Amino acid sequence: MKIPLSKPDITNLEKAYVLDVLNSGILSLGDKGREFERKFIDFLNVSYAVGMNSGTSALHVAVKALGLKKGDEVITSPYSFVASSNCLLYEGVKPVFVDVHPDTTVMDEKLIESAITDKTKAILVVHIFGHPCNMDEIVKIAQKHNLKIIEDACEALGATWNGRFTGTFGDVSIFAFYPNKQITTGEGGMLVTNDEQIYKIAASLRNQGRSISNEWLSHERLGYNYRLSDIHAAIGIAQMERLTGILKKREKIAEKYHKLIDENQVPVTYLKSHHHATISWFVYPVLLPEHCNRDIVMEELLRKGIQSKPYFPTIHLQPFYMDLFQTNVGDFPVSEMLAKRSLALPFFNNISEMEQKYVITTLLEILMRDTP
Repeated sequence: MKIPLSKPDITNLEKAYVLDVLNSGILSLGDKGREFERKFIDFLNVSYAVGMNSGTSALHVAVKALGLKKGDEVITSPYSFVASSNCLLYEGVKPVFVDVHPDTTVMDEKLIESAITDKTKAILVVHIFGHPCNMDEIVKIAQKHNLKIIEDACEALGATWNGRFTGTFGDVSIFAFYPNKQITTGEGGMLVTNDEQIYKIAASLRNQGRSISNEWLSHERLGYNYRLSDIHAAIGIAQMERLTGILKKREKIAEKYHKLIDENQVPVTYLKSHHHATISWFVYPVLLPEHCNRDIVMEELLRKGIQSKPYFPTIHLQPFYMDLFQTNVGDFPVSEMLAKRSLALPFFNNISEMEQKYVITTLLEILMRDTP
């Protein structure tokens, strides 16, 4: 049996919408891009959405749209994909890390205030693995200290905190559509906001700094080619129309993994939601036993045809971050522990129960053999 880590869920609906675009002759800056943005506005009940060619691009534009600049500091999580901090470095902004909760793996809100300085301008929260941060407390802290909030919800479309969708708490929020995400456009991202000025700046920046009125070759600011093509948007429209079913399917798959792990007494810890949160399942991470050799486990799984990945390395121990900020092992122990022991198992919309059983029984065999 060969089981990939992830696999996009593409149906005839996506193919039909893409064909519509190809037949229209308008492949970019057309109706499909605007329709995809409206789908997000309607789903999240926000005022504005700006489609872009990646979540990373959207994060970069969010930093620019908030006016963050060299010398500013932004508090964020080290346990994340590196783009959530890189977007700050693009503008010379310093990421200031605070450690995470060991159970939910998101930013520990109790550590934020001690990291605030007179240079702090914003908090960039990361809803890692589709689990929301404690947005009630983070919003209170931001209001108390007059800080902006950027929500990196790239892995959390459809997740909620106290019944409210992630991506609706911040001054500006970001989603992403890489093929392993809840929905995909192949490559793509979305910036959402309720602030008209942020929207206007973001819409201009993603299109070479052009006037939002799209006056021909009139450029108001230094911008970028961060546009999302109508071909990608067409895939996104179809995926958004299927979103409710996709999220339910992924939740059911996660619950099946939970059950298999519990029934087979597999010595791993899986992600559980905070009682105020609902998870939107991005990947299925487990925490291996403390003395387990993760590399050996991954090699043995692959030998059995099962792909897995170490999700995520902690950002502060990435080589160029260590060089740039002199960060070291021991600076953020919870993040480091998670980075050392976490493992993502195969997780995608159409994985079968037979495949899930094979993954878990094989993992158990390996752990029983290789764990002292």
